[in-house]
Amino acid sequence: MVIFARNEEHTIGEVVRAAMPFCGRVLVMDGHSRDLTRERAQAAGATVYRDPGLGKGSAVRAGLSVALGNVIVLMDADGSHAASDIPSLVAPIQRGQADLVVGSRFAGGSDELSLSVPQLIRTLGNISMNIAINKRFGVSLTDTLNGFRAIRKSVGLSLGLRENRHTIEQEMVIQALRRGFRVVNVPAHEYTRRFGQSTIDISTEWPNFVWCLIRNLLQPTRIGAPGSRRR
Repeated sequence: MVIFARNEEHTIGEVVRAAMPFCGRVLVMDGHSRDLTRERAQAAGATVYRDPGLGKGSAVRAGLSVALGNVIVLMDADGSHAASDIPSLVAPIQRGQADLVVGSRFAGGSDELSLSVPQLIRTLGNISMNIAINKRFGVSLTDTLNGFRAIRKSVGLSLGLRENRHTIEQEMVIQALRRGFRVVNVPAHEYTRRFGQSTIDISTEWPNFVWCLIRNLLQPTRIGAPGSRRR
């Protein structure tokens, strides 16, 4: 289990303690926090690493490299994800039915959908990108950008992920499909963050998501990739 945190002192302890019953080991990738995030994560029982400092993408890559176990759960520290959904994320992989499982806010509901103009833009953009990915790979995914997900560690390390921003979540889905790995959604509710504001500025970040989508979708599908078992 890897939790990503940057200046989340108000929620990190609770998030770590909630995840503990579902995971053998909880790691926190600290994004160079300037508050008590690191100390409170350690007090709650997590092992804390400082990420490379280049953005969430670099933290995801670092987290995958140091996490133990065959299946790694990724979640944020802001309280928007429910630890009780972890078994649902892991189950398809444990049953041999998936290699990457993404929590779907469109199936599980979200407290943040369309609450404001930026949130409406985020929702419409998410849907549009889902449609493009589904058309490209012949799948039926409902959410490809949610950071709450589970992945086989071997698969995550094999994808050659490069994005340093939050766009790594989109890149991970596309590269997994491109290599023939099985990607599925399960319902997962998204809650409004309890403290502070999101670090993602929709107005400035969406061009990065669009460019990431185009760049990755234009790459040819890798037929017969190692470990490929697409269904």
